[in-house]
Amino acid sequence: MYFELELKKNREKIKKITAGTKEWSDHSVNCVSGCNNDCRYCYAKKMAIRFGRKTEKTWKIMEIREKDVKKHFRKRDGRFMFPTSHDITGGSNVIEACLTTLKHILEPGNEVLITTKPRFDVVKRICEDFQKYKEQIQFRFTITSNDNKLLKFWEPNAPLYEERLKALKLAYEQEYKTSVSIEPFLNDPLFFIDELIPNVTESIWVGPMNYLTRNGFKSQDLVYFNRIKELNKPKNLLKMYFQLKNYKLIRFKDSFLIRLYNAGLLQEIKI
Repeated sequence: MYFELELKKNREKIKKITAGTKEWSDHSVNCVSGCNNDCRYCYAKKMAIRFGRKTEKTWKIMEIREKDVKKHFRKRDGRFMFPTSHDITGGSNVIEACLTTLKHILEPGNEVLITTKPRFDVVKRICEDFQKYKEQIQFRFTITSNDNKLLKFWEPNAPLYEERLKALKLAYEQEYKTSVSIEPFLNDPLFFIDELIPNVTESIWVGPMNYLTRNGFKSQDLVYFNRIKELNKPKNLLKMYFQLKNYKLIRFKDSFLIRLYNAGLLQEIKI
């Protein structure tokens, strides 16, 4: 069957990207404002600056929201995702606040998708401290490239590739459910996906960079902008699709498929 026919079952869905975290979870939780990773493409950062909650300079200063840390949760249907607008980083006090919040979500029996650009020490701590909640937890590690030069530019304070891979291997060895988000891909996932797969139990999600604008790029940095713009062109997405579609664990984000649909290329895809 052509994938285009499959998507036509719900035309409204293909007209827009699935809203925020809803593609992965039913509930989202955060306990901090700002994020030390300071990723250039971060949508949460753009929204915080737009609505005056943060500035370009203050975004990377992580402020604990004590009210959210103290909140206790009830058992709810569906899955929680934590965190969604910040990472588990930023100093020992912020990390402790995040782990306290995570415990409060897990205690009533909720399932949690832990999303992070993984720091080895943090993942090690979670694996050790939350053993009794293991069946309720799935890690989703954001690993956007194996090229540390690209990572340092786009995600300046986030861990390098080797540390993220080490954290993924640890969680897998500790028998936690593991998955990976390659969103946004900063280079072709084919360059490193084979190194990830042996340590993934669930899925690997692939998605393009959204909200990409040239604003704020210095002239010497335009090479990065132009490179990612080229990589995200529909013809290259289609090529990437055919390269990856036979990997059993691969899932394509709605944003990936919608770009192909809008470019009139979905007739090329068969499932």
